[in-house]
Amino acid sequence: MDAGTRIEQALNGAVARAETASAPPKLAAALRYAVFPGGARVRPQLCLAVARACGDDTPAMSDSAAAAIELLHCASLVHDDLPCFDDADLRRGKPTVHAAYGEALGVLAGDALIVMAFECLALAGAAMPQRLPALTATIARSVGAPNGLVAGQAWESEPDPDLGQYQRAKTGALFVAASVAGAVSAGADPGPWRCLGDRLGEAYQVADDLRDALCTPEELGKPAGQDEALGRPTAVAEFGLEGACARLQHLLDEAVESIPDAPGATELQQLVLLQAKRLAPKRLAPASVA
Repeated sequence: MDAGTRIEQALNGAVARAETASAPPKLAAALRYAVFPGGARVRPQLCLAVARACGDDTPAMSDSAAAAIELLHCASLVHDDLPCFDDADLRRGKPTVHAAYGEALGVLAGDALIVMAFECLALAGAAMPQRLPALTATIARSVGAPNGLVAGQAWESEPDPDLGQYQRAKTGALFVAASVAGAVSAGADPGPWRCLGDRLGEAYQVADDLRDALCTPEELGKPAGQDEALGRPTAVAEFGLEGACARLQHLLDEAVESIPDAPGATELQQLVLLQAKRLAPKRLAPASVA
């Protein structure tokens, strides 16, 4: 079974558990709306690719880790779009969750997705219980305080946040979790895989900064120019367009070079390059990425 199918099946199973006859119908609908159809599923793809490179001896565990990471990412998007943050009406080319279901259900759907992610991990623990504590702690740290996704969102409320610290928390932490969780779920040493997630996460954020500055809402499937409008620290603001583009290329090179010597190394390199081509704005794409 290919990685994409594994991810979609795991996500569908998680969401289906919240769609019982006793569930509030609008909340159940909002949860499915928030998760499907998804984007590129970059983070769970990374998680499964690392797991495969490490042997992937317990697919039920790696599938659940990948699904948990994507559910947390979806939760972050739902909350990020709320009126108290970005007040965005468009995400992935369709109305945001709060635009479609109301602000109250937007808050609740995001909360429910967070809980659903950890339920996924708990249910998978029976397959290899000795790996569950490290896996749960890895993913929890990536979304909480002081250095996870929530902290990254909180840096936007500070007067003069450091760009690196802000981006490592808001975007990088979940990428690091994806690479580390892939190794942990397969029973491998996660240490050698951390750098891959760190570099790929920062590259993803730099690319997102470039796209926000250069692309139209139609190209993005969400509002454009939000970073400048909201006064956020970005790679474009700090380095300029050409400097941010050079920074993106440097990070992608480091991500590829950081991949440990493993049976799935070639697949991981292809994954990194594929995402580079997808994310880099065509009008400023680095030569080796275009």
